[in-house]
Amino acid sequence: QVQLVESGGGSVQAGGSLRLSCKVSGYTSRNYRGGFRQAPGKEREGVACISRDGSIRYGDSVKGRFTISKDNENNLSLQMSSLKPEDMAMYYCASRYGASWCPLTAPSYNYWGHGTQVTVSS
Repeated sequence: QVQLVESGGGSVQAGGSLRLSCKVSGYTSRNYRGGFRQAPGKEREGVACISRDGSIRYGDSVKGRFTISKDNENNLSLQMSSLKPEDMAMYYCASRYGASWCPLTAPSYNYWGHGTQVTVSS
């Protein structure tokens, strides 16, 4: 059984940085992983993802500001810089066994963490 646990959320002023972590347990070496966010009243948005082979994709709204990475144990990290008030949301990590690329659409994932809140004040 795959389990994902997010940490690192918090409050920051606009322009600041946060680093989110996602601890992954279970057999996931052939999974792709993604980071998503959801603000109140909005759909879940793909932020970044990394394939089992290390290929990376970013959502347009975070390109150049966010960096996704994974460690040797397949845990996920999301470094967020130059944060804006519109980045405020609940952030989730997700995973699924599959292709050598990674999608940025929520229905493409079947394992989810419970999320960590990021608050950005102006």
